[in-house]
Amino acid sequence: MKHDSYGFDTLAIRSGQRRSSELEHNEAIFTTSSFVFENAAQAAARFAGDEPGNIYSRFTNPTTQAFERRLAAMEGGEACIATASGMAAITSLCIAMLSAGDHIVSSRSIFGTTTTLFDKYLPRFGIETSFVDLTDLDDWKQSIRANTRLLFLETPSNPLSEIADIRQLADLAHENNCMLVVDNCFCTPALQRPLELGADIIVHSATKYLDGQGRIVGGAIVGPNPLVNEDIFGVIRSTGPSMSPFNAWVALKGLETLNLRMYAHSQNAIQLARFLEQHPRVERVFHPGLETNPQYELAKSQQYGFGGVVSFVVGGGRESAWKIIDSTELLSITANLGDVKTTITHPATTTHGRVSDELKARTGIGEGLIRVAVGLESIDDIVADLARGLDG
Repeated sequence: MKHDSYGFDTLAIRSGQRRSSELEHNEAIFTTSSFVFENAAQAAARFAGDEPGNIYSRFTNPTTQAFERRLAAMEGGEACIATASGMAAITSLCIAMLSAGDHIVSSRSIFGTTTTLFDKYLPRFGIETSFVDLTDLDDWKQSIRANTRLLFLETPSNPLSEIADIRQLADLAHENNCMLVVDNCFCTPALQRPLELGADIIVHSATKYLDGQGRIVGGAIVGPNPLVNEDIFGVIRSTGPSMSPFNAWVALKGLETLNLRMYAHSQNAIQLARFLEQHPRVERVFHPGLETNPQYELAKSQQYGFGGVVSFVVGGGRESAWKIIDSTELLSITANLGDVKTTITHPATTTHGRVSDELKARTGIGEGLIRVAVGLESIDDIVADLARGLDG
């Protein structure tokens, strides 16, 4: 299928599939570790790269490739490589693109484990990272060095849903011979397509909204063909952080309903955000769909929807936040997000628990902050469940 000939929903359902000789209607799961060859010469040609075809499921599997082709089509990218997790995607990207002496400029407002990777582990290999304010373009400009290779960000950010101007940062990256990497986890291609705004590479945690039902762990990288299918593919082939065929099939099925789910998540989230904004115990609400949010217009200009994550601050610090969380009966107390089931967590002690107190303070992750990833239950039931703790 040509990516420019069909609408988004059609790509989500039809793209990527290549039927086997059995002519199956639904995509098949190829649960095999290896593939056989017609003869020794063909085996040699496959291993040498002289002939296309499957070799070993660590790096070539038809089910995984179907997921990769579909996600690439939905993001408007040339190529995609699937990984064992979102963090495997980011780590593989760094191994493929960076060398000792290189430098990253990253937003401070990223997933806590990504911060740990950049701040603790990459320096062991001579790779430094400067952390900047996501929304401060001057901060980005001043932090770029001659050896900077990547600008990295999440938009909307985790957990405060801050918005970066992707076009501005793409222009800045290209002016300085850098590549802009966008973690598109919160929006997915249903609500935001960073490549259309000038970004070079997209990373995903397929664990979140791409699957959408909390069933699997996976990740993906979308970008230009030579980089993805040569450099990053080489890393995956050699180091092994590959997505399993079963997980690829589950994520592939998740993509079919992605558009419907993301708009439903967004609708529920904005209703919850408006309820929280009016509640006397809530000091501040973070959601880009609120007209009172200073980044509302920017979010509207580069997103197709506002997403399903709402964070809010209550007075009384950790004790108060924990009491509200523990008062819920319907919501799931878990740090995962992107599920049809609404989840609630305390970022300062979970997703960002290993981040330094100084960095948490600089990124606004206080002890009174609660993050809700709004699911697809009845919004009245979600509101009532949160009100139980807030009203108490």
